[in-house]
Amino acid sequence: MAKAYWISAYRSVSNPDALAAYAKLAGPALAAAGGRFLARGEAAVTKEQGVKQRTVLIEFDSVAAAQAAYNSPGYQAALAALGTDAAERDIRIVEGV
Repeated sequence: MAKAYWISAYRSVSNPDALAAYAKLAGPALAAAGGRFLARGEAAVTKEQGVKQRTVLIEFDSVAAAQAAYNSPGYQAALAALGTDAAERDIRIVEGV
């Protein structure tokens, strides 16, 4: 079974306090669901129209595990803490090769 990678790219953050509350809950919830944080922070270098933005890369054992982590009560509580207007971001789950 191929591993899966959860990629979060933050286009903008309008409420840093809500993002901090989200991170406090999201990190432990995703780790408890089997996620392994591989990278977290602003892009060190951008190429080909890349945007220098906060990016998070998390490895899971499978796409199903990543989806289960997203749907878990702990992560849903983190999303509630983030709210709907605190950050504009893109989350993708990609199957490894």
